[in-house]
Amino acid sequence: MSSSTSNPIERQVESPQTLENGVVRECDGKICIHIDGYWIRYYAPPANTMAEKKALIFSLRRRVFHHTEQGINSPGWRLEIARKYYQEETDPARKRVKAAMLAGSLFNRATDIFSSVVELEDKGISVDDTNPLMQQCEACFVEALELGKQVKHFSGEEGVDELWGEPFKAFSYPMDRFFESRYIKLAQTFAAIDKIVDRMVSVFVDVDGFDGVLPMLEELREASKTEVETMRRDEVIYEVWPRYVAAKEAIASFKPCGLSSQEDRIRYWEDGMRLLHMGKDVISYLSGVRVPMPLTTKNYMANCDRYQQNGSLDSEFSIPDHCFKS
Repeated sequence: MSSSTSNPIERQVESPQTLENGVVRECDGKICIHIDGYWIRYYAPPANTMAEKKALIFSLRRRVFHHTEQGINSPGWRLEIARKYYQEETDPARKRVKAAMLAGSLFNRATDIFSSVVELEDKGISVDDTNPLMQQCEACFVEALELGKQVKHFSGEEGVDELWGEPFKAFSYPMDRFFESRYIKLAQTFAAIDKIVDRMVSVFVDVDGFDGVLPMLEELREASKTEVETMRRDEVIYEVWPRYVAAKEAIASFKPCGLSSQEDRIRYWEDGMRLLHMGKDVISYLSGVRVPMPLTTKNYMANCDRYQQNGSLDSEFSIPDHCFKS
């Protein structure tokens, strides 16, 4: 993909045989870009200026701290203190958390420096990449990226270092290249959502009383992907966000119907509800971070397998075979 041509819609020609990544066209009433088999809502990249980079980096910073574990948004001016406590810690579990807090301080220090550089630029003072301020800013981003591997998603399921690395990409990449990388991650997130919903449908299609949730899962699939691709500044968010929230609420309030009173199947249905809510939560995590969460996805798939094999989410518990017979 390239932004060298001002109108990507005019320069892209779709081939019915081979559709390459980067094709931009109107699709279902919106301008989309084709990436790895998915049509994703397209936004032209902003101008490659320091001011636009600052706005993007600050937006990414808010997103990082919103979706990661609590207590790590340590201010940049406390960087030396955070480093001291991290270096002195010997307990592995506590050191991991202190590494996350140090990463937060480094991240905030980098954005503080970059904000000051933009202010200098606004006053006509040019600061190029060789300036010590820019070099210090880059060093903070790089170290934060490395320590960010120890930062967990707020669910505690896994780290989200890809999310943590986006501000560094925004700092070091031209704007068009950064947006190219984002569309690839969005396509990967779409694929993860499809994988989870497909698995949920394959499980619940065979569970008594759960047939009513199948169309709800399809709505959650589409609403989630629409939410993933939509920027908050886009006016269409006033349609996209309510649809997404309503789709999640429908799953949360779903109750299976027509169940018999056989007590030996209660655990089966209860764990089915647990599995349903787990899947909704995983899709919500993916929609929030907008990057794949492979470990979380893998764990959920394992739960689906366990439920289908044992009729339970507990590996040591198995419902007798006669409970599955009509």
